[in-house]
Amino acid sequence: MKTYLFACVHNAGRSQMAAAWLEHLADPTKARAISAGTQPGPRVHPEVAVAMREVGIELEGRQPQRLTDELARGATMLITMGCDEQCPVVPGLRRDDWPLPDPKGKPIDEVRAIRDGVRARVLALIAREGIGRG
Repeated sequence: MKTYLFACVHNAGRSQMAAAWLEHLADPTKARAISAGTQPGPRVHPEVAVAMREVGIELEGRQPQRLTDELARGATMLITMGCDEQCPVVPGLRRDDWPLPDPKGKPIDEVRAIRDGVRARVLALIAREGIGRG
């Protein structure tokens, strides 16, 4: 079982979308997703929850969580969300950075574009890592 840790600063937008997409698209016997942030926000951004609900994925009940050493310890890979120098670093963990704009406060059309960009990157990760369904 591989564990993919999606991280950003507030854990309320991009990292939540990425983890949800991985859970939705990958083989659950091969991979699992965790999302976390260095300074977690109080909730998932409402516009992110709306955009994901449009594609049948519910984020409303998810709570942003702090990135801890314990969470990172069990991960196979850390994927950061383009938060530049604020992105978390976990020494010794394989890392990728996805430079995606922050959806917070953006109009729904922009949030949808970000959502679709996250989905495309997750699909590429699934193919590259061999964790697809079937």
